[in-house]
Amino acid sequence: MSANQPAPAPAVTRLSRYTKTDQDEILGTGDDPFGVAGAGLTWLPKEEHFGVRLDGRLVAHAGLLRLPVAIGDVETEVMGVGGVAVAPDVRGRGLARLVLSAALDHARARGPRHALLFCRPPLVPLYQRLGWHPLDTEVRVEQPGSRVVTMPLRTMVTPLRDQARWPSGRVRLYSLPM
Repeated sequence: MSANQPAPAPAVTRLSRYTKTDQDEILGTGDDPFGVAGAGLTWLPKEEHFGVRLDGRLVAHAGLLRLPVAIGDVETEVMGVGGVAVAPDVRGRGLARLVLSAALDHARARGPRHALLFCRPPLVPLYQRLGWHPLDTEVRVEQPGSRVVTMPLRTMVTPLRDQARWPSGRVRLYSLPM
């Protein structure tokens, strides 16, 4: 490779597992690496994981989980996206776009028409640049003890199919959030 050629884009790989140690490798060992502990929610682990390694180190991750949801009177499923993380020292290199694109490409083959995620308000512009759309409706999610609560974080969606339109109406996730 000559000095004039850009370095090849890092490859996204499907991870066979994603542990707390893997998360710590990306985000460090803080008590609240995603900044959501104050929401007081219990979260589901993701079932499928995608990651980016640079020089052998895991530096980015996105997880997926297929979930039942009601949107207005329509009961369907979404691909829940969560655990999106990029190591602070490599942010700004397009790794969030890369790992999310790989996860969403995989999600398209799974059937649901939309992907859904929850994020802190400061991250909304990032996800909008990546093609996600904030919902302007209340979203209810399950919590332990048969409780149903209003999601305090921002809910965002993106279509997984051409011409897929998000139905109107209140949203009820029939599970813990992912």
